[in-house]
Amino acid sequence: MKIRLAVALLLAAPLAGCGINSVPTAEETAKAKWANVQADYQRRADLIPNLVETVKGFAKQESTVLTQVTEARAKATQTVLSPDDLNDPAKVKAFQDAQGAVSAALVSIRNITEAYPELKSNDNFLALQSQLEGTENRINVSIKDYNEAVQSYNTIIRTFPDMIGAKIIHGAKPMVPFQSQPGSDKAPAVKFG
Repeated sequence: MKIRLAVALLLAAPLAGCGINSVPTAEETAKAKWANVQADYQRRADLIPNLVETVKGFAKQESTVLTQVTEARAKATQTVLSPDDLNDPAKVKAFQDAQGAVSAALVSIRNITEAYPELKSNDNFLALQSQLEGTENRINVSIKDYNEAVQSYNTIIRTFPDMIGAKIIHGAKPMVPFQSQPGSDKAPAVKFG
């Protein structure tokens, strides 16, 4: 009887955790990384109006491009993705599409700088361009960190023994990683004049 009890306890020990703590810890880590992605996108959205105003002073006839940038920014700030929506692929895609439109519009701003060389030498423009470049780098790092956290979370909820607690106790569902926009593997075309 004692031997059976000892064997049962020995066999049950590896199953003791079953994701009780690891699943919510991994989920909260992924949600925190998502908050960093959102903060970096918000930083970009906050910088865009200043960039647009600076460019307006130099490139009045480029109002179409400036309107596109402003509209893309407005749409992106209206498209919200909460941490609870991170397991809904359609909502994640809608958020990614809105942010991709902002990125595409910013390429047009870069094209304007080639048409207006005096704009490139303007200190305000240079400072804003530097801030945007830094923000784009931050966004890329945040997305990478988020995707790594999602990979870790998704692995935990799908592997033994944590998958037991993930399904039975937490009802865990896989989170959606952030993916690149279609065509982002090609460099944007820069047009002069």
